[in-house]
Amino acid sequence: MCLAIPAQVKSVGELNMAEVDIMGVTRHVSLDLVPDAVVGDHVLVHAGFAIQVVDEQFARETMELIEQIEFIDSAEG
Repeated sequence: MCLAIPAQVKSVGELNMAEVDIMGVTRHVSLDLVPDAVVGDHVLVHAGFAIQVVDEQFARETMELIEQIEFIDSAEG
């Protein structure tokens, strides 16, 4: 099973590489699979690649679910 994390595109640079924000952490990812992505878009990131553009509501709901998983994991020990 693969997990893709929502991120917001903050800037797009050379070679279609983007700086994205994931829960306050900046990462550089390739936009080769989503060439129409622009600054401000939300994308799903997997293994250093943005793989899909998603709307803000979907990104927010997904992050809330991920945060719940992290909470459950930390509560268990």
